[in-house]
Amino acid sequence: MNKPRRALLKVIVLGDSGVGKTSLMNQYVYKKFTQHYKATIGADFVTKELQIDDKLVTLQIWDTAGQERFQSLGSAFYRGADCCVLVYDVNVQKSFETLNNWHEEFVKQADPVDPDAFPFILFGNKIDGGSSRMVSEKKAREWCASRGDIPHFETSAKEGYNVNEAFLCVAKMALEGEHEQQNDLYFQGISETVSEVEQRGGGCAC
Repeated sequence: MNKPRRALLKVIVLGDSGVGKTSLMNQYVYKKFTQHYKATIGADFVTKELQIDDKLVTLQIWDTAGQERFQSLGSAFYRGADCCVLVYDVNVQKSFETLNNWHEEFVKQADPVDPDAFPFILFGNKIDGGSSRMVSEKKAREWCASRGDIPHFETSAKEGYNVNEAFLCVAKMALEGEHEQQNDLYFQGISETVSEVEQRGGGCAC
């Protein structure tokens, strides 16, 4: 029996401080949520292994600090990314308004070969906020349409709503645009830290 092919995919998560980037990642990888907020300093990453069709995929998900003073982490951090997740808080209008800045920052620093074709995905987080919503789903979809119809998911890191579905879409998009050259030694090194294996397949809703 042939071994499944492997892919290491680098995903960058960007957005204002406090929108729930770290919480989304922790919910997806560890199925954990904490009410205690602690700002990420600089950048950190978690890994998640899953199977898509005949490929073992390791997602290396990079969490960045949203504070402006940490915004310019340097092109080395962004380079080699296979997908970029933009996150805003549906209850904070400003976090939605700064999406253009984050999008531009990524394109500038990562310098993808074809910025228009590079896979972006938008997460509207904290939909568990009840009546405090400030950004409508319609407004978010209009923004996505203006950026080449990028996929959009509304999520709740607190309740786990739509988190797995959103990141599965991220994995499939990243896999489609995956870089041809995979560094096998690098993959073996980080595979030791893989948190869990998730068997997934089928189509993507995005």
